[in-house]
Amino acid sequence: MSEAGTASQAALMDGIYRGQRHIYDLTRKYYLFGRDGLIEQLAASDGATVIEIACGTGRNLGAIKRRWPGTAVHGLDISAEMLKSARTALGTGARLAQGDACRFDAPALFGRDCFDRVVLSYALSMIPDWERALHQAARLVAPGGSLHVVDFGSLEAMPAPLARGLRGWLARFHVSPRADLHEALLRACTINALDCEFETARWDYFQRATLRRPPG
Repeated sequence: MSEAGTASQAALMDGIYRGQRHIYDLTRKYYLFGRDGLIEQLAASDGATVIEIACGTGRNLGAIKRRWPGTAVHGLDISAEMLKSARTALGTGARLAQGDACRFDAPALFGRDCFDRVVLSYALSMIPDWERALHQAARLVAPGGSLHVVDFGSLEAMPAPLARGLRGWLARFHVSPRADLHEALLRACTINALDCEFETARWDYFQRATLRRPPG
């Protein structure tokens, strides 16, 4: 995404979430499933570095700190409005920065070029150039580390009326389920020398994956 595209996307996200951020966590818990399972699977040891790309309100980062208290957590989001909520929620407990998931400079923003755990939670379905964002995340995985992804599934196994209703609701927030996410994950593994574990939930409601880099 170009700098102009980044600015346009940031403005769009700020427009959506300027008001929504105040009720985001209260409402999203009813349909953003699989996030807590992802956090449990992090298995992050004391001193591990964790980054969530598109961290939003900081809900997941707060949960990561509670479950894995010895971690050093970092968050990136394109929306300045969402980062206001994240900073309020996390205080000095996380290092946060504004940036484009497709093209951010990790050393400049966070002082490091890789992380032990990288998280993409319901982010790829909102990013126009989502496969580029996925490859950016994969490159950040440290030796022996892992990338953890959860997002909407294809919804193909869901009863048709429910699927239509959900897709319509998601479209209001510029969310598009990525039916070809599994294939994209496998491409990212091939390019970045990672191993992939993949699972889908009932009705293909969500899909979750762990991409691991062998120890150096």
